[in-house]
Amino acid sequence: MSKVIHGKEKSQEELEKIIEQTKQSDQKIYPILKPGHWVGLKAGALNSNLINSDNGPKVVIGYGIDTPDNFVFLTKKHLETMDGQQITQQAFQNLENYETVFEYSETFDNKVVTSSGNDFSSERILSVSHMLKAHEMLQADELLVSLARRTCMMAISRDADQELLNKFVYLHEYTWNDDSFGNAEISDILFIVKEGRITGHIPLSE
Repeated sequence: MSKVIHGKEKSQEELEKIIEQTKQSDQKIYPILKPGHWVGLKAGALNSNLINSDNGPKVVIGYGIDTPDNFVFLTKKHLETMDGQQITQQAFQNLENYETVFEYSETFDNKVVTSSGNDFSSERILSVSHMLKAHEMLQADELLVSLARRTCMMAISRDADQELLNKFVYLHEYTWNDDSFGNAEISDILFIVKEGRITGHIPLSE
């Protein structure tokens, strides 16, 4: 099974192999942020909507196993042998245990924090405890968070001055349009975070 789901049905033997993989300490289930047009949705990938719109989902959460060779996305077929609620519980617990840190950005006079470079840096927006650290570091009640592409997260106080916010949006858009590192795109929106939780979003393009 490759990183991209092609919708082929898996045999019972293959399913059992995948289930066995999840029991190995270094092969855990994680949530993965994907754009609403992700091809895996049509292929039956397990998913939850994160950001919806009248035109359908903008951002979804996929679920998969981090193996040494690739990332194996779980499909609805796996629900025949695995419990859906257990899958999501394991995924979010593994994400909570995944260590990433925020760093101040000198480019933004330490008024922006970044958490980038790790496989699940972007997904850590789903961790309340992690995002509370950003609130604390920026001394901000409300955050704007950029997740243009996987492994990249930036956060700024929503109350930052306009010049700084414009610079933040410019960098977000630059990252969104820059595919030179091969990081998969997530969304051209800014997430609004309050008390460590996503409370809304600001679309930057339609």
